[in-house]
Amino acid sequence: MGEGDEMRYARFDSVEGLLQRGRGLGAVRAVQDPHVAAPFVHDAIRRDWRWDGFDERSRYLAGLVRDLRLSPAPVVELLSGDERQCGRAVDVLELLALEGGDEAREALRSHVREGAHWVRVLESVAGLWPAEWWEDLGEVARRRIGGEPEPPWFIEPWTRFGIEVQRPDMGPDPDDLSDLTDGELLDLLAGDRAGSGDRVAALSELSHRDPVEGLIPLVPSLVAPDGRYPLSWLRQTVDRLGPVAVPAARRWATDEREWLARLGSDVLADHLGPEVIPVLVAELAEQWRAPAWCGPGVTARRLARFGPAAAGAVADLRRFWLRTPHSAPTARTPCSVDSAVSRKPNATTSSSRSRGPRPSGSASGRGPRPVARASSIEAASPVVSAAGR
Repeated sequence: MGEGDEMRYARFDSVEGLLQRGRGLGAVRAVQDPHVAAPFVHDAIRRDWRWDGFDERSRYLAGLVRDLRLSPAPVVELLSGDERQCGRAVDVLELLALEGGDEAREALRSHVREGAHWVRVLESVAGLWPAEWWEDLGEVARRRIGGEPEPPWFIEPWTRFGIEVQRPDMGPDPDDLSDLTDGELLDLLAGDRAGSGDRVAALSELSHRDPVEGLIPLVPSLVAPDGRYPLSWLRQTVDRLGPVAVPAARRWATDEREWLARLGSDVLADHLGPEVIPVLVAELAEQWRAPAWCGPGVTARRLARFGPAAAGAVADLRRFWLRTPHSAPTARTPCSVDSAVSRKPNATTSSSRSRGPRPSGSASGRGPRPVARASSIEAASPVVSAAGR
């Protein structure tokens, strides 16, 4: 949420609160009473209610405008707002145009001709619309580009119009360590001469290879210069080690260094047996008290692998699912709840394969919309964005 501290979420079970959170149930209830829901839909476009940038809402909001048969005029007005408001309006209007919304299509084309944020608009529609919808704007682009402070960065649509783009000479990639053997990469990590940048490059390379057990004794030394955080790519590289890292992780988890203790605890939570369930349940309770809206998704997936043995966590999981404003991890929580009450314990679990309830009108696109028909709004983006019912 980026509009200032004055924004407060409405009750989680109200239409307004559901729409602010991107919940599929909000879309279902909005269709039942479009007159009441209309101002809440427009407010959800005017103000950014997402918890963070991972919560993608454009398909959800465009679907609401379409299914409630709302006028796009209030959305069009946002094109003249600040850059962020304009961006949210563009994301919705370009999808409505693909659905046959002539007013939305012409509004965006008009903004390219006369609006302040025309570069952002043209680059966006060029990436989504058929070329014949925008390529006739080349003369406008060539005329207006001279008023911009710097050349654009993207290739399309500018090179098609003969407009120069910024092309910094990147040169050879100094971090390409793909020619080094596993042993050479470990030597680089263990040596005193390598800077943190070289070590990060080595960890990045190892994170894309088969597990290398020789990394384990080096882990406590792979810390950022400030001593507060692990080097980038360390967590991903340790994840590839799987259960092999458990004995070392037991020691890490008791270390006085917070980052190392956290890494050790995460490894244990991912690979220990049912004895870790009380730890995870306590972690879930602490996340609720914080409140920490990003963490519960990870904790939920860890609990789900134990099936009915973790059923004691269902109430807490459902509480998060209903109330959190962070819609990206919430999209997977129903699967975790379902796993905790129905799957066999110790079964391999993946949130993408779990048989959670298929939400009606889900903003993630995983369930049917209030109007169940295939459309460009559903198909335009692969990003999973919000929870279901």
